[in-house]
Amino acid sequence: QVRLVESGGGLVQPGGSLRLSCVTSGFTYSNYRMSWYRQAPGKERELVASISITGRSTNYLDSVKGRFTISRDNAKNTVWLQMNSLKPEDLAVYYCNARSQHRTDIVYWGQGTQVTVSS
Repeated sequence: QVRLVESGGGLVQPGGSLRLSCVTSGFTYSNYRMSWYRQAPGKERELVASISITGRSTNYLDSVKGRFTISRDNAKNTVWLQMNSLKPEDLAVYYCNARSQHRTDIVYWGQGTQVTVSS
């Protein structure tokens, strides 16, 4: 059974930090590109950050560059999103995503974790 379980969301003041975690199981994690998406109220889901299967290559949404860092550990089947200097516009539900390197039509999603940035 495939599972992607996010944690680490919560309420933080502007300028604060959070670290999201996504622990996975049920598939060969090291063969999957991992990403974080987010969906703000009334908006479409957008790609925030992604990381290659080796971890050597990352990509970020322009608005989070320099503030967010995605990382992974293939031994722990886990991906993280370190979020610093959070802004109110970062408020969203954050989703973990896994996409097969060999078959890009195979995609798994987590259930999401809420991030609220407010004073």
